[in-house]
Amino acid sequence: MKLSTKVAELTNIIAPAVAACDVALWGIEFAPQGRRSLLRIYIEALPEEQAQDKHVTIEDCAAVNHQVSGILEVHDPIAGEYILEVSSPGFDRAFFSDEQMHAYVGQKVSLRLIQAIGEGDQKRRKATGTLDSIDANVLTLTSNDGEQFEIALSNIDKANLIYEDA
Repeated sequence: MKLSTKVAELTNIIAPAVAACDVALWGIEFAPQGRRSLLRIYIEALPEEQAQDKHVTIEDCAAVNHQVSGILEVHDPIAGEYILEVSSPGFDRAFFSDEQMHAYVGQKVSLRLIQAIGEGDQKRRKATGTLDSIDANVLTLTSNDGEQFEIALSNIDKANLIYEDA
């Protein structure tokens, strides 16, 4: 999951503003859409607050929106109009880095791949299953039918947690 140059630039500008609001930056999505682009920022509670079962509130989102709006006005990194959205990553959170997935080993994930994996008629660009392990270059996934895959991290286009109510 490689960040685009624009998302990396926005992250460098936005991260300090998010930290100033006492929340953690989970990830950023930037989607240019003609005249009006979409900038979506995902925030979550700091790890020590998560340990106390505290979550992101609407007030946290509003504070980050206000803080980031001011920073974007100063730096002006987005040409033209844009919509700014701030929210929590939710139960079915997207992963923005390989490091984020480490905390979810043993849980179900959905992957969209850059290049298909598998043999012959079994080739696929999507994989869903339990995240068994992850290291510096590869993750291991067991599909719902018990098939195990080793997938290069560099081959992952998009990854999401699959929420399962316990």
